Amino acid sequence: MSAALVGINGFLHEGLKKRIVLADVSKSREIRRFLVSLPILMTKRTPIIGGNWKMNTDLESGMLLAGAVADQFDSCDCCDVVIYPPFLYLQAVDSVIGQSMVSLGAQDIWHASNGAFTGEISADMLKEIGVTSVLVGHSERRHVLGESEVLIAKKMKTSLASGFQTVLCVGETLEERESGNTLSVVLGQVTSGLEGVSASQMESVIIAYEPVWAIGTGKTASPEDAQSVHKEIRECVRGLYDEIVADTLRIQYGGSVKPDNAAELFASPDIDGALVGGASLSADSFNAIVAASCKS
Repeated sequence: MSAALVGINGFLHEGLKKRIVLADVSKSREIRRFLVSLPILMTKRTPIIGGNWKMNTDLESGMLLAGAVADQFDSCDCCDVVIYPPFLYLQAVDSVIGQSMVSLGAQDIWHASNGAFTGEISADMLKEIGVTSVLVGHSERRHVLGESEVLIAKKMKTSLASGFQTVLCVGETLEERESGNTLSVVLGQVTSGLEGVSASQMESVIIAYEPVWAIGTGKTASPEDAQSVHKEIRECVRGLYDEIVADTLRIQYGGSVKPDNAAELFASPDIDGALVGGASLSADSFNAIVAASCKS
């Protein structure tokens, strides 16, 4: 029986209105939390593929999708895989992937531990339901919801202090790109987002370069353009910290990543995986991207 069917039978048919069963703090969850916190102490960095579902799926389709990813990934140990469902489905998805090596991620976090913050979610709430990775500063939160660099830096600090693997998302708009400001914008976001982050905390940081003009548009930065920006991000981090931090930092590319362009992107020396949007909503497409990263 697939992971998804096990999860659905164990979650949907237990009387959703009567009770919510918190997933057991299993050995596999502790292993996942430990693994995402480990420094990558080698020149060859382990690729990491994230699936950002954004505001998509429903309860049943999300569990089926998570199960299809978990079933496939259990036969692959050459990269790290994280999925980021909507908040509402985190616990249900964890019931599907909790015994697998797929990690559970949250699309956002709030910087306060509790209080009158309507609609927000705290680090402790995320920990309680099995989350090990958190996205911070995604372009839709920057440009659609108006999050400032100050707010993003606060979220980074909170997420890292709470022990999460933390993905700092950066990227330029089309206007910024066409005006020749790609590097000033992207490196400014990197520097601001990492303000106050220690070298030891960088072991838990991933940077995702997502050119805003490529997200959901079908347009993708060429491998050469993406590599150029990734290299500059790594050099920026080298200047902020040191050689070890820079060389072990994993930098994902995001922006219309698909099975047919993934391998070419992953062949670039400073691209360490992908943060996948639309293609992560299809298990076949997402699993093909994971497979491409394993061959890189």
